[in-house]
Amino acid sequence: MTEIIPAIDIIGGRCVRLTQGDYGKQTTYDQTPVEMVGLYADAGVKRVHLVDLDGAKAGEPRNLDVLREVSAATDLTIEWGGGIKTTRHLHDVLDAGADCAIIGSVAVRDPQLMEEWLRELGGDVIALGADARRGKVAVSGWLEESDLTVSDLVDRFLPFGLKQVIVTDISRDGMLQGPSFDIYTDLAARYPDVIFTVSGGISSDQDILKVDRLGLPRVIVGKAIYEGRIPLSRIKELIIANK
Repeated sequence: MTEIIPAIDIIGGRCVRLTQGDYGKQTTYDQTPVEMVGLYADAGVKRVHLVDLDGAKAGEPRNLDVLREVSAATDLTIEWGGGIKTTRHLHDVLDAGADCAIIGSVAVRDPQLMEEWLRELGGDVIALGADARRGKVAVSGWLEESDLTVSDLVDRFLPFGLKQVIVTDISRDGMLQGPSFDIYTDLAARYPDVIFTVSGGISSDQDILKVDRLGLPRVIVGKAIYEGRIPLSRIKELIIANK
Protein backbone atom coordinates (compact mmCIF):
# COMPACT_ATOMS: atom_id res chain seq x y z
CA MET A 1 0.00 0.00 0.00
CA THR A 2 1.13 3.52 -0.75
CA GLU A 3 2.33 5.24 2.42
CA ILE A 4 -0.11 7.97 3.45
CA ILE A 5 1.63 11.09 4.77
CA PRO A 6 -0.55 13.79 6.33
CA ALA A 7 0.56 17.38 5.72
CA ILE A 8 0.65 20.21 8.21
CA ASP A 9 1.36 23.68 6.86
CA ILE A 10 2.29 26.22 9.52
CA ILE A 11 1.91 30.00 9.72
CA GLY A 12 2.34 31.73 13.07
CA GLY A 13 2.46 28.39 14.83
CA ARG A 14 -1.00 27.44 13.55
CA CYS A 15 -2.22 24.86 11.05
CA VAL A 16 -3.22 26.45 7.75
CA ARG A 17 -3.82 25.52 4.13
CA LEU A 18 -3.19 27.69 1.11
CA THR A 19 -4.96 27.41 -2.22
CA GLN A 20 -2.52 27.04 -5.15
CA GLY A 21 0.27 28.37 -2.95
CA ASP A 22 -1.36 31.77 -2.58
CA TYR A 23 -0.67 33.32 0.83
CA GLY A 24 -3.72 35.51 0.26
CA LYS A 25 -5.96 32.43 0.08
CA GLN A 26 -5.35 31.02 3.52
CA THR A 27 -7.56 28.91 5.76
CA THR A 28 -6.58 28.60 9.43
CA TYR A 29 -7.73 25.56 11.41
CA ASP A 30 -8.46 25.23 15.13
CA GLN A 31 -6.14 22.33 15.91
CA THR A 32 -2.50 22.95 16.80
CA PRO A 33 0.26 21.08 14.95
CA VAL A 34 0.93 18.95 18.03
CA GLU A 35 -2.75 18.04 18.30
CA MET A 36 -2.91 17.11 14.63
CA VAL A 37 0.20 14.94 14.83
CA GLY A 38 -1.33 13.12 17.78
CA LEU A 39 -4.49 12.43 15.79
CA TYR A 40 -2.41 11.18 12.86
CA ALA A 41 -0.40 8.89 15.11
CA ASP A 42 -3.63 7.44 16.50
CA ALA A 43 -4.73 6.74 12.91
CA GLY A 44 -1.62 4.66 12.35
CA VAL A 45 0.48 6.86 10.09
CA LYS A 46 4.26 6.63 10.43
CA ARG A 47 5.38 9.87 8.77
CA VAL A 48 4.16 13.47 8.76
CA HIS A 49 5.00 16.29 6.36
CA LEU A 50 5.37 19.71 7.98
CA VAL A 51 6.02 22.95 6.09
CA ASP A 52 7.08 26.19 7.72
CA LEU A 53 5.31 28.63 5.38
CA ASP A 54 6.59 31.62 7.38
CA GLY A 55 10.09 30.27 6.87
CA ALA A 56 9.56 29.68 3.17
CA LYS A 57 8.54 33.30 2.73
CA ALA A 58 11.22 34.75 5.03
CA GLY A 59 14.11 32.62 3.77
CA GLU A 60 14.91 31.20 7.20
CA PRO A 61 13.15 28.82 9.61
CA ARG A 62 10.52 30.61 11.67
CA ASN A 63 8.62 27.84 13.46
CA LEU A 64 11.37 25.79 15.09
CA ASP A 65 9.56 25.93 18.43
CA VAL A 66 6.66 24.11 16.79
CA LEU A 67 9.07 21.52 15.41
CA ARG A 68 10.57 20.98 18.87
CA GLU A 69 7.11 20.56 20.39
CA VAL A 70 6.04 18.09 17.72
CA SER A 71 9.27 16.12 17.96
CA ALA A 72 8.96 15.88 21.74
CA ALA A 73 5.36 14.68 21.47
CA THR A 74 5.71 11.94 18.84
CA ASP A 75 7.88 9.14 17.53
CA LEU A 76 6.61 9.63 13.98
CA THR A 77 9.09 10.38 11.22
CA ILE A 78 9.03 14.14 10.60
CA GLU A 79 9.64 15.66 7.18
CA TRP A 80 10.23 19.41 7.50
CA GLY A 81 10.59 22.07 4.86
CA GLY A 82 10.49 25.83 4.48
CA GLY A 83 13.26 28.41 4.63
CA ILE A 84 16.25 26.07 4.78
CA LYS A 85 18.78 28.19 2.92
CA THR A 86 22.09 27.72 4.76
CA THR A 87 23.96 24.91 6.48
CA ARG A 88 23.15 26.54 9.80
CA HIS A 89 19.45 26.50 8.94
CA LEU A 90 19.71 22.85 7.99
CA HIS A 91 21.35 21.82 11.23
CA ASP A 92 18.94 23.98 13.26
CA VAL A 93 16.05 22.05 11.70
CA LEU A 94 17.66 18.67 12.28
CA ASP A 95 18.65 19.59 15.84
CA ALA A 96 15.05 20.67 16.52
CA GLY A 97 13.85 17.18 15.68
CA ALA A 98 13.32 16.79 11.94
CA ASP A 99 14.27 13.40 10.54
CA CYS A 100 14.24 14.57 6.93
CA ALA A 101 14.87 18.08 5.59
CA ILE A 102 13.03 19.08 2.43
CA ILE A 103 15.17 21.29 0.23
CA GLY A 104 13.66 23.36 -2.56
CA SER A 105 15.08 26.82 -3.23
CA VAL A 106 18.69 25.87 -2.50
CA ALA A 107 18.48 23.02 -5.00
CA VAL A 108 17.61 25.58 -7.68
CA ARG A 109 19.75 28.54 -6.65
CA ASP A 110 22.79 26.91 -5.03
CA PRO A 111 23.02 23.35 -6.38
CA GLN A 112 26.59 22.91 -5.15
CA LEU A 113 25.39 23.41 -1.57
CA MET A 114 22.65 20.84 -2.14
CA GLU A 115 25.30 18.44 -3.41
CA GLU A 116 27.37 19.02 -0.27
CA TRP A 117 24.39 18.29 1.96
CA LEU A 118 23.59 15.07 0.10
CA ARG A 119 27.21 13.92 0.37
CA GLU A 120 27.37 14.80 4.07
CA LEU A 121 24.00 13.52 5.27
CA GLY A 122 22.70 11.20 2.55
CA GLY A 123 19.46 10.82 0.67
CA ASP A 124 17.52 9.56 3.67
CA VAL A 125 17.98 12.89 5.47
CA ILE A 126 17.97 15.27 2.51
CA ALA A 127 14.90 15.21 0.24
CA LEU A 128 14.36 17.31 -2.85
CA GLY A 129 11.19 19.35 -2.71
CA ALA A 130 10.17 20.17 -6.27
CA ASP A 131 7.13 22.41 -6.43
CA ALA A 132 6.07 22.78 -10.04
CA ARG A 133 3.81 25.22 -11.83
CA ARG A 134 3.27 24.81 -15.59
CA GLY A 135 6.16 22.34 -15.67
CA LYS A 136 8.68 24.70 -14.05
CA VAL A 137 9.93 24.53 -10.47
CA ALA A 138 8.90 27.41 -8.20
CA VAL A 139 10.90 28.59 -5.18
CA SER A 140 10.65 30.93 -2.18
CA GLY A 141 7.34 29.59 -0.96
CA TRP A 142 6.10 29.29 -4.55
CA LEU A 143 6.48 33.03 -5.04
CA GLU A 144 9.12 32.80 -7.80
CA GLU A 145 9.33 30.54 -10.83
CA SER A 146 12.60 29.10 -12.20
CA ASP A 147 13.46 27.82 -15.69
CA LEU A 148 14.16 24.30 -14.40
CA THR A 149 11.97 21.22 -14.60
CA VAL A 150 11.71 18.48 -11.98
CA SER A 151 13.74 16.20 -14.25
CA ASP A 152 16.49 18.82 -14.51
CA LEU A 153 16.89 18.74 -10.75
CA VAL A 154 16.70 14.96 -10.41
CA ASP A 155 19.35 14.54 -13.12
CA ARG A 156 21.57 17.03 -11.32
CA PHE A 157 21.43 15.41 -7.90
CA LEU A 158 21.15 11.68 -8.60
CA PRO A 159 24.94 11.27 -8.77
CA PHE A 160 25.20 12.71 -5.25
CA GLY A 161 22.86 10.25 -3.57
CA LEU A 162 19.40 11.70 -4.11
CA LYS A 163 16.80 9.11 -3.05
CA GLN A 164 13.52 10.91 -2.45
CA VAL A 165 11.66 13.70 -4.22
CA ILE A 166 8.44 15.34 -3.11
CA VAL A 167 6.73 16.72 -6.20
CA THR A 168 3.92 19.20 -5.62
CA ASP A 169 1.77 20.30 -8.52
CA ILE A 170 0.98 23.85 -7.37
CA SER A 171 -1.94 24.16 -9.77
CA ARG A 172 -3.67 21.30 -7.93
CA ASP A 173 -2.57 22.08 -4.36
CA GLY A 174 -5.49 22.87 -2.10
CA MET A 175 -7.96 22.58 -4.99
CA LEU A 176 -9.32 19.13 -4.05
CA GLN A 177 -9.53 18.22 -7.74
CA GLY A 178 -7.27 15.18 -7.78
CA PRO A 179 -3.53 15.10 -8.55
CA SER A 180 -1.87 15.14 -11.97
CA PHE A 181 -1.19 11.42 -11.99
CA ASP A 182 0.77 11.46 -15.26
CA ILE A 183 3.47 13.66 -13.76
CA TYR A 184 4.28 11.02 -11.16
CA THR A 185 3.98 7.92 -13.31
CA ASP A 186 6.27 9.49 -15.92
CA LEU A 187 8.87 10.40 -13.29
CA ALA A 188 8.67 6.99 -11.61
CA ALA A 189 9.19 5.24 -14.95
CA ARG A 190 12.16 7.44 -15.81
CA TYR A 191 13.83 7.20 -12.38
CA PRO A 192 12.93 3.78 -10.91
CA ASP A 193 15.40 4.08 -8.03
CA VAL A 194 13.94 7.35 -6.71
CA ILE A 195 11.04 7.51 -4.26
CA PHE A 196 8.56 10.07 -5.60
CA THR A 197 5.89 11.45 -3.29
CA VAL A 198 2.59 12.57 -4.79
CA SER A 199 1.59 15.96 -3.40
CA GLY A 200 -1.22 18.32 -4.35
CA GLY A 201 -4.86 17.81 -5.16
CA ILE A 202 -5.79 14.67 -3.22
CA SER A 203 -9.55 15.00 -2.78
CA SER A 204 -10.84 11.60 -1.66
CA ASP A 205 -9.87 8.09 -0.66
CA GLN A 206 -10.36 7.15 -4.32
CA ASP A 207 -7.40 9.35 -5.24
CA ILE A 208 -5.28 7.52 -2.66
CA LEU A 209 -6.40 4.16 -4.00
CA LYS A 210 -5.52 5.22 -7.54
CA VAL A 211 -2.06 6.32 -6.39
CA ASP A 212 -1.70 2.85 -4.90
CA ARG A 213 -2.88 1.10 -8.06
CA LEU A 214 -0.31 3.06 -10.05
CA GLY A 215 2.40 1.70 -7.78
CA LEU A 216 3.52 5.07 -6.44
CA PRO A 217 5.10 4.69 -3.00
CA ARG A 218 4.01 7.79 -1.07
CA VAL A 219 1.19 10.32 -1.08
CA ILE A 220 0.74 13.51 0.92
CA VAL A 221 -2.77 14.39 2.04
CA GLY A 222 -3.62 17.77 3.52
CA LYS A 223 -6.75 19.79 2.90
CA ALA A 224 -8.90 16.72 2.23
CA ILE A 225 -8.35 15.65 5.84
CA TYR A 226 -8.98 19.09 7.32
CA GLU A 227 -12.14 19.55 5.26
CA GLY A 228 -13.48 16.13 6.27
CA ARG A 229 -13.38 14.64 2.79
CA ILE A 230 -11.13 11.85 4.04
CA PRO A 231 -11.94 11.14 7.69
CA LEU A 232 -9.08 9.96 9.84
CA SER A 233 -11.10 6.81 10.44
CA ARG A 234 -10.80 6.09 6.72
CA ILE A 235 -7.06 6.73 6.80
CA LYS A 236 -6.84 4.20 9.62
CA GLU A 237 -8.90 1.68 7.65
CA LEU A 238 -6.64 2.01 4.61
CA ILE A 239 -3.50 1.54 6.71
CA ILE A 240 -4.86 -1.44 8.67
CA ALA A 241 -6.19 -3.13 5.53
CA ASN A 242 -2.81 -3.11 3.91
CA LYS A 243 -0.52 -4.11 6.76
